[in-house]
Amino acid sequence: MTTVLIADDQPMQRFGFRMLLESQDDMTVVGEAGNGAEAVNLVARHRPDVVLMDIRMPGLDGIEATRRIIASGAGTRILIVTTFDLDAYAYDGLRAGASGFLVKDALPEELLAGIRAVAAGDAVVAPTLTRRLLDAYVHHLPAVPGAPTASDPRITALTEREREILTVIGQGWSNTEIATRLHLAESTVKTHVTRILAKTGARDRVQAVILAYDTRLVTPM
Repeated sequence: MTTVLIADDQPMQRFGFRMLLESQDDMTVVGEAGNGAEAVNLVARHRPDVVLMDIRMPGLDGIEATRRIIASGAGTRILIVTTFDLDAYAYDGLRAGASGFLVKDALPEELLAGIRAVAAGDAVVAPTLTRRLLDAYVHHLPAVPGAPTASDPRITALTEREREILTVIGQGWSNTEIATRLHLAESTVKTHVTRILAKTGARDRVQAVILAYDTRLVTPM
């Protein structure tokens, strides 16, 4: 059973999410929050598997709430659900530690699949959308003059092949594309991705893409 907390300042939106989730045999809603502060408190109390997190909420917004929940070490994963598919705030939310990004007009089955994917430790942002999102808002990256990629301990821990695969993950390649273009078995690619996540401390593929940008393995086109 996947436990879910809904954080959104619109009561009708929360009601719609709850009705959808409670129609599923493998999901249950453990609480609702109307702002980020309530979300942080309810996560500490209920330790849900997933939070559906709106971004624009009064008081503490969804970005700061995400940052605090991730920092708490609760193990809860955040799925951002916002109005615009290229919202700069959504980018900030992913950098704060969210594991996925969906728009509110997503189909019900897409939202449910997204929740299940995030709960299982996967990312729900398609690689091509991730690249488009990061390219659009790459100016949010901190300036690090004189800090070469090779000096970052998250990168130095990788083998040459793992660094190559992290680079193409950042470029939006799927596992199938990596396997085809690098002449590897897809199972081998999955093993490399798992090792990359473990060595770098990235929680999922979305965070791996952000890492590739942060360390300048990938730069915007």
